[in-house]
Amino acid sequence: MAKRKGLLFALLYFIAEFWLTSQQVLRIGGIFETLENEPISVEELAFKFAVTNINRNRTLMPNTTLTYDIQRINLYDSFEGSRRACDQLALGVGAVFGPSHSSSVSAVQSICNALEVPHIQTRWKHPSVDNKDSFYINLYPEYTSISRAVLDIVQYYKWKTVTVVYEDATGLIRLQELIKAPSRYSIKIKIRQLPTGSKDARPLLKEMKKGKEFYVIFDSSYQTSADVLKQILSMGMMTEYYHFFFTTLDLFSLDLEPYRYSGVNMTGFRLLNIDSPQVASVVERWGMERLQSPSKAETGMMEGMMTTEAALMYDAVYMVAAASQRTSQITVSSLQCHRHKPWRFGSRFISLLKDAQWNGLTGQIIINKTDGLRKEFDLDVISLKEDGLEKTIAGNNRLNKVWKKIGVWNSQTGLNLTESNKDSSANVTDSMANRTLIVTTILENPYVMHKKSDKPLYGNDRFEGYCLDLLKELSNILGFSYEVKLVTDGKYGAQNDKGEWNGMVRELIDHVADLAVAPLTITYVREKVIDFSKPFMTLGISILYHKPNGTNPGVFSFLNPLSPDIWMYVLLACLGVSCVLFVIARFTPYEWYNPHPCNPDSDVVENNFTLINSVWFGVGALMQQGSELMPKALSTRIVGGIWWFFTLIIISSYTANLAAFLTVERMDSPIDSADDLAKQTKIEYGAVRDGSTMTFFKKSKISTYEKMWAFMSSRKNTALVKNNREGIQRVLTTDYALLMESTSIEYISQRNCNLTQIGGLIDSKGYGVGTPIGSPYRDKITIAILQLQEEGKLHMMKEKWWRGNGCPEEDSKEASALGVENIGGIFIVLAAGLVLSVFVAIGEFIYKSRKNLDIEEVSVGQCEWHNKY
Repeated sequence: MAKRKGLLFALLYFIAEFWLTSQQVLRIGGIFETLENEPISVEELAFKFAVTNINRNRTLMPNTTLTYDIQRINLYDSFEGSRRACDQLALGVGAVFGPSHSSSVSAVQSICNALEVPHIQTRWKHPSVDNKDSFYINLYPEYTSISRAVLDIVQYYKWKTVTVVYEDATGLIRLQELIKAPSRYSIKIKIRQLPTGSKDARPLLKEMKKGKEFYVIFDSSYQTSADVLKQILSMGMMTEYYHFFFTTLDLFSLDLEPYRYSGVNMTGFRLLNIDSPQVASVVERWGMERLQSPSKAETGMMEGMMTTEAALMYDAVYMVAAASQRTSQITVSSLQCHRHKPWRFGSRFISLLKDAQWNGLTGQIIINKTDGLRKEFDLDVISLKEDGLEKTIAGNNRLNKVWKKIGVWNSQTGLNLTESNKDSSANVTDSMANRTLIVTTILENPYVMHKKSDKPLYGNDRFEGYCLDLLKELSNILGFSYEVKLVTDGKYGAQNDKGEWNGMVRELIDHVADLAVAPLTITYVREKVIDFSKPFMTLGISILYHKPNGTNPGVFSFLNPLSPDIWMYVLLACLGVSCVLFVIARFTPYEWYNPHPCNPDSDVVENNFTLINSVWFGVGALMQQGSELMPKALSTRIVGGIWWFFTLIIISSYTANLAAFLTVERMDSPIDSADDLAKQTKIEYGAVRDGSTMTFFKKSKISTYEKMWAFMSSRKNTALVKNNREGIQRVLTTDYALLMESTSIEYISQRNCNLTQIGGLIDSKGYGVGTPIGSPYRDKITIAILQLQEEGKLHMMKEKWWRGNGCPEEDSKEASALGVENIGGIFIVLAAGLVLSVFVAIGEFIYKSRKNLDIEEVSVGQCEWHNKY
């Protein structure tokens, strides 16, 4: 029995000895820094997790067992780090991992370089100019490449002004390519530093908000980034107008659910290759283990998430394991720091590490053989979206709808974004359903008016009008909610001499409001500081003036159909034709006749066309009555015929115009156009102060409008009015003309028959919905407005609010009876003619009586002379 037991023990010993000789052991060392609130660092956990997985899965190291020695040191304790490294080298390790921070890293790296033991680094390290160390590799992406990636993002989004906020001085080194950009590109960069002694970044954020710094790049750790995001939210900067870019590669691991529906634009890089199923499987196991471990201090990270530094440490352990399998024998020996005797396999092992290529959690790992840095890598470009569909790396395999991969940046090929603008705008449309937009407007009939009601009204129910109907239609199409607020200073928005804006434009610039829905004119100067949608209404500037006083036809209005010049020309023509007829009749032999036809031998001949008769002939023809005198000669008949044709046209034209001048009330307006306004100074004119109409005249280079602006600017206190209501009141009560939009004039004249539009349109423009510059809502609002236009709803809304009771027709459709005031002048002419004829008759009688008296006196004298002699 004892003999059999002895044989059994001998067999077991032989099997154990055979297994130990055939199974090799590779020891690696890890030096990790610890904090007071974190006794075990994430890198140490990832280090152990990787070793455990390698030993559990024998496919990578079938004949080798990977063991480790872990040393913990205090943060920034380089002396302790050196001592722990010497202890591990004396124990015998094939590679040293860590520590992380710069001071300790340099100390450990110099020792490893002297003893030719590979030093594995997984964090960004300050580059040294005269670095002659060759026994190290760093899996963290090379800093100049990341800096170029950030610059490519800035150029893609076409940012012209960028604010860089860094946590410590190393951030300036990491972003040096971007900081050099102003000298090569038209980019303005403002550099700010987060407070060092305190975590309160709100004063800095307040300055950025006041300075309207909308494009910000944060270079900070993920813990600091989580704190900054909370403070950004508290400062009211989580809006769609801001775009924040974080250089930390752990942005994806933060809990950003509170900011998901804020509309803010947030972009970052991700090194973790989460698209790979193998990677997702490894990280899911990591998450399950982390969820089972005791809860730790709040870091802003989602539970169970694997950070980039943990993934890099995992990949580093796998790279060392893979490199060790590429050689048959590597014996780890004990090394003494004070002897400076290097490891004989060190050069060979570091070469294997630099030659190794590994597809790890952070993508393909290729180490540069010259400097041991990782210069070839891919970065996923991720953006905060409401519709992202990416797996959360945790044990419960829940869905994370926060991040969406929008592209890839490659260190060789550069940036390649897969998300188109169309997709981006579609996301904005979807997100508008969860938005409550602040809408600024101004009281202006019929666009926005206070609703009349017996009950007190609140919120949007206080207002009604065209713009409120337009807002309602836009809300129905796009799905957003809105809150209407009146502009504080009651102005549309104009720029003063200092370049400062006021009114609704200022509220959009300051992001006090999201939209400006009002009769806000699209102008060049406004377009430079805010964005406009396509116009929802087109119009132009015209003149509002009171209707001119009507003038009834006068008693001599029968003379009005022809101008005084024409009457004079007709009179001269009549006299001229009479004279010509008289001369021709005297000249032609066919107008002379024998007054005694019974005595053909008489030498006495007469001519009917005396000067008086010629005038009588012309007047008779002009009055369409003719006369007893008829021309006999061809020449005089030609004169008569031409004169009759002339009188036919004149009388026909006169008759055609006579009815209108006798029946229509004539409107006597002192002005008919803008030119008439500019030529006079009696009628005062102006526009609404700080409105687009005032800006049009202020900026115009046309001489007429320059003259009008000079007039208005010289009388600013009286010519310019505060609003349209004040201007309309002045037009009604004083001799004042208001320059305003034609649509407003159309609305006003429909409701006040004493006002009218004078002249045509001075210019052509449109009303649009204003948004802050760069607003994601503008394009969708434009599409919605075009939809409303095609459906005819814009026209229907205009008809609804513009149609009034109308003014009575000025002209009667039926002919009115003529009164004395219309044709009384004819009776005056008749009476005057009768009186004149009586006086002429008396004159003729007196003249004839005196002539007869003279004849009788001559006859009596002759008789007396004959009797005497």
